Amino acid sequence: LDLSSHRARLLTKTMVEESRLILAMSRTHLARVRELGGAGRAHLLGEYAGFSAARAEIDDPFGGELEEYRATLRTLAGMVPAVAARIAGSGAPS
Repeated sequence: LDLSSHRARLLTKTMVEESRLILAMSRTHLARVRELGGAGRAHLLGEYAGFSAARAEIDDPFGGELEEYRATLRTLAGMVPAVAARIAGSGAPS
């Protein structure tokens, strides 16, 4: 997956409306998605991956040092396979 052209951008109501599944890294992000109409389609990524509530939140490295980004990558790498398996197993996002 080539994400070299990807750039962060502010989440909009239109983006939320056009999405079937939205996975947020933090409870703050999740609350914002829900404010924009994403309730029922928005989940905390870690919880969706099957992690306990205490381990489900992922620190946002934005503005941090390189090692913070690497730590976030390691955390995501540990969760994404479970998310992919859940989506593949269900046939559709839930």
